[in-house]
Amino acid sequence: MIKSISFFSSCRRVSLSDNKSLFKIMTQRMGYTTQALPTYPKFEGNFLIVGWGTVARASLPLILRHFGVTPKNITVVTADEAGKEVALKEGITHIVKPLTTENSRSVLYPLLKQGDLLLNLSVDVSSVELAKLALDKGCLYMDTCVEPAEGGYTTGTLGDRTNYAQREKAIALRSKYPKGSPTALFAHGINPGLISSILKQALLNIASETNLPYNTPTNRTQWAELMHRLGVRVIHIAERDTQVTKYPKKPNQFFNTWSVEGFISEGVFQPAELGWGTHEREFPADGARQTNGLGAAIYLSRPGAATKVRTWTPIEQHFHGFLVTHNESVSIAEYFSVYEGSKCVFRPTVHYAYHPCDAAVQSVHEILGKDSEKQKELRVVMDEVVDGHDELGVLVMGHKKGAYWYGSVLDVHEARRLAPYNNATSLQVASGVLAGLVHCVENPREGVIEAEELNHVRALEVAKPYLGRMVGEYTDWTPIKNYNEQLFTRPVDLSDPWQFKNFRVF
Repeated sequence: MIKSISFFSSCRRVSLSDNKSLFKIMTQRMGYTTQALPTYPKFEGNFLIVGWGTVARASLPLILRHFGVTPKNITVVTADEAGKEVALKEGITHIVKPLTTENSRSVLYPLLKQGDLLLNLSVDVSSVELAKLALDKGCLYMDTCVEPAEGGYTTGTLGDRTNYAQREKAIALRSKYPKGSPTALFAHGINPGLISSILKQALLNIASETNLPYNTPTNRTQWAELMHRLGVRVIHIAERDTQVTKYPKKPNQFFNTWSVEGFISEGVFQPAELGWGTHEREFPADGARQTNGLGAAIYLSRPGAATKVRTWTPIEQHFHGFLVTHNESVSIAEYFSVYEGSKCVFRPTVHYAYHPCDAAVQSVHEILGKDSEKQKELRVVMDEVVDGHDELGVLVMGHKKGAYWYGSVLDVHEARRLAPYNNATSLQVASGVLAGLVHCVENPREGVIEAEELNHVRALEVAKPYLGRMVGEYTDWTPIKNYNEQLFTRPVDLSDPWQFKNFRVF
């Protein structure tokens, strides 16, 4: 059991405007659009960032802007030289040292002191092992994805490779690091992460606009009951990325607007995965159930990037997205479950429905056609992006008004005005990183937690300056609205539009 650590009482909430000269220097040096900001905590410790990919570089300006730290308080440990020029420009310590299960503790432990924060933004490094390392040292911990060690996405059974399995390992740490231990927040970017706060706000919006009497929930049981009372059946994390590059993708290149390695891992190497609702009538022929935990999710015997579903966003309207596995598909389904005794009487179906930028779609088509062999060049497009936006939110379906999308619409030009080293997608993720970090520093004694446990009002307050327009729109769209059996037949259930078989593209 971790002992009480007095350091955390020294964290205090301040505004960077309290130090006007520092604020002016930082905003000018880092190219920010200055604006009125909510109050943020000043962090008295150091940041140790593991991984220096797109999300880490995108998050750096926000960390420097909001926590009152200087570059000397930030150290990066990464596997290669990529992005080193950014670290040198900003004056942060940059260490190239690939981490393994065998060496991570010996490399990182000397770089941490009690009260620091380990921000894990790496791939192929065990999140569980890094969290244990940080908590044993008396440090805060946060990541954006529960990552296995190298090889974890390509070895073992399909069930072993699911996010369900990885999440079970993470939440199992609660027994060793309960409330009162340093906070370890797992899986908090925008999705997974901030999207759970967006969902809570969407539920309150629907309740208000359908005249459902309610008190704002304060715990898991109350949130689940509110969703149940609303009649929600299905939740998509529905995203359409329209960002385009100056030059087209060439053969043997993989283009993406965020981590290519991350997308390949979840879209190509992991099976499609979804929270499985209690209203579902027909279990997928290629589906399988989990054998441990609460069983809130199932998986399919095919990769997410080869599994398409019908979905909807306000600008794009209806389209086909990839059913890519994500942690929030499991955690949201579990969090919003209603029980009578030990029996689950309500659970929504929850999954990601993702249409990445068109160059990434081409890249996915190519890699699947090569039997999952990676292209020679993996490129995150940043400066090459010339136009486009990312609309990312929750599509909440089955309630009195049909379907409601609520989320962020951010274009690349606004993203660049708000913070350097960003495109629209990366800044949305970085906003979730910022919200998670603020929660950890303001609430440093919560032990192991997940996104659904955060105060959604505070999380959205922190993130909104970087989310562009927050849009809420109702629609009468359903996955069978435009079904025309005279053209082609497909498996459908015309008596209930919210059945998973209606969403799936066969």
